[in-house]
Amino acid sequence: MSQSNTVQLAYEVHGQGPSVVLLHGLFGDRDNLKSLGRELQADYQVIYVDLRNHGDSAHSDAMDFALMAADLKQLLSNLKIDQVHLVGHSLGGKVAMEFALTYPQQALSVVAADIAPVAYDEKHDHILAALCSLDLTAINSRKQADQALAQHIDTLGVRQFLLKNLRLDNQQFSWRLHLAALRQHYPTLSGAVTDGSYDGPILFIKGGDSDYLLSEHEGAIRQRFSAVELKVIEGTGHWLHAEKPQIFNRLVTAFLAQHSRTERASMV
Repeated sequence: MSQSNTVQLAYEVHGQGPSVVLLHGLFGDRDNLKSLGRELQADYQVIYVDLRNHGDSAHSDAMDFALMAADLKQLLSNLKIDQVHLVGHSLGGKVAMEFALTYPQQALSVVAADIAPVAYDEKHDHILAALCSLDLTAINSRKQADQALAQHIDTLGVRQFLLKNLRLDNQQFSWRLHLAALRQHYPTLSGAVTDGSYDGPILFIKGGDSDYLLSEHEGAIRQRFSAVELKVIEGTGHWLHAEKPQIFNRLVTAFLAQHSRTERASMV
């Protein structure tokens, strides 16, 4: 994909120090990793990003990992930031890996939370179908939207997470998500990241009860990454950063501190 097709990403910057980019998962936004970001802001410049077709970022009918990594490269160029640490959950973890494989000189380290660089079954088809089925012209409140979504999605927490993407303007609800693009390109987003190699440090954090990061993925990981660490947070599923935030934040903070020290030492 041509990098000329990059879109403008919505973002926030807080704190000072080495730069860390936080990348959310599918259907999320830049608030998803705020708990981690708040802990990092005392020692790092933290950049919270909305991926394309999510949050307040620009919409595009085109969507793949190469474009999403290029979006981030363009943002960093605009911010005059040369090198960053990357922390991504799920889809955000894939974008972080794609960025490191494509622009390895700019990636100081990577944390991939409960995701591997592999193709997955399309687990969220039912969610996309449910969101697309909502007639927003007939919705007058978030409660009503939740009741409609409950016909397709049983779990209240999942519905609440998804409904954060509803926006109300002039008494009319609309989606912040570009649902048509997400649905069209979902097979691509469920697919593997690019081939290549990245020899910088990368930490994979697995949710102990999750099936997203498995031993069978080790080959695909080792093909691309040579300096791999793995940590497991027992008793958590795919949303490990929300289920046990203190442990998750501690693992990420320790990893970043170790490799920020290495970075500073190499600059002396």
